[in-house]
Amino acid sequence: MKRDVRKKAKIFVLEDDSFVLSMLLDTLEKEGYEVMSGDPARCMSDHIYAWSPDMVMLDINLPGRSGLDVLSDLKERSPDLPVIMFTADDTAETAVKAMKIGADDYLTKPFSKEEMLIVIGKILESAKLRHEVDYLRKVCLDTFKKDIIGESDFLRDLRLKIEKFADAGVSTVLITGESGTGKELMARFIHSMIYPDCTSNCAPFVAVNCTALPEALLESELFGYEKGAFTDAKTGKKGLFELAAGGSILLDEIGDMKVNLQSRLLRVLEERKMRRLGGEEELSVDVTVIATTNTDLSMAVENGEFRKDLFYRLNTFSLNIIPLRDRKDDILPLARHFLEHFSTEYKRNGSKRFSPEAEELLRSHDWPGNVRELKNVVERIVVLESVEVVTADHLPADIRGRINGGNGSLYRYLLPDTGISLDDVERDFIMQAFEKTGRNKSLAAKLLNISYDSIRYHVKKFGLE
Repeated sequence: MKRDVRKKAKIFVLEDDSFVLSMLLDTLEKEGYEVMSGDPARCMSDHIYAWSPDMVMLDINLPGRSGLDVLSDLKERSPDLPVIMFTADDTAETAVKAMKIGADDYLTKPFSKEEMLIVIGKILESAKLRHEVDYLRKVCLDTFKKDIIGESDFLRDLRLKIEKFADAGVSTVLITGESGTGKELMARFIHSMIYPDCTSNCAPFVAVNCTALPEALLESELFGYEKGAFTDAKTGKKGLFELAAGGSILLDEIGDMKVNLQSRLLRVLEERKMRRLGGEEELSVDVTVIATTNTDLSMAVENGEFRKDLFYRLNTFSLNIIPLRDRKDDILPLARHFLEHFSTEYKRNGSKRFSPEAEELLRSHDWPGNVRELKNVVERIVVLESVEVVTADHLPADIRGRINGGNGSLYRYLLPDTGISLDDVERDFIMQAFEKTGRNKSLAAKLLNISYDSIRYHVKKFGLE
């Protein structure tokens, strides 16, 4: 059942004919609308705008000034404000002028009350739906943004880069990073930025795991097939590229895609056209292709396992998500987010939090499984431990049992009583690694057990070029 939009709708009426005006006001008030009118000779767009109406009904022929001029002023200040024009001129030229300026509809005098009420109801319902879509679009986009949790400089730079990709409307993005770093979540975030109207089916997000399917099945899933294309093809079937039209397709772990299939994908990316298996018709491909991988594609190219031309095509717009161990500032915000999320999901009451000791252990852990490992650890704690405060004793043994040189200390490095700057510690270790390797970034990264992208990030962060 539709909600009655009339009860809250405010309609401003500007009409020169007193008889018509009286009829309009009486009819609208009886229908439950809140109405306001003004002196047609003196009322300007400022007066109308100040009342904040939901709709304006405006006569084209006003004394001293054309209603089209008032319409133009209103639309300049509030483009989404619905306006219905009245006219005694039944020629198409007048209506066309009003619609070009921005009128939502027009009524030719004389018109019936029933006709007027139908037009008003239709336009107000459309305006309501527009506002709801805008609101849901904002909520949806905010939800994606909240899922990208973290406070590190790296993550802030990554968000800015994604915003630039979205503004430019890029058609292909490659996301690299270790397993568990959140590549699929980042892909969905990119999709939400490129297609902010995620409340609509017009921008679908289709994900396919290139590792899970055999080559022949993956090809038919991606490109579809015509009836009779192979033995079991009793009917034709659309492929995932067609189903993702107007939206995004995620090719997860593209590094595992076989070379023969890579050539077909390259043609799709370059020509934006494809054919179903067994088909002859060229089909346009209107999708954003987002590919993810945890393998080193440049090394795969050298080994002949990945096409060089496809790699260069994918790598035009790329993002590398560095491991969680290389962005320590994101660990605690993520842990607190997961704690709150799972406490709600599993209906664990109370304002749970981590103790300072537990937070220090979480922050100092290397997290080889990255964000996925952290998420699993917190979920397990929420399910198994009914406590207000998560302490070090509630953490897994491999996190809490870090021994420093066999001396029985809980920590690998001891914090001075006077405190210390973590940035200074990171900077000093990087400088020491440079001294030991002759400023060779690759060797320094291996010495510090971090990725090459991470060493570049820290060099930029600390101005060590």
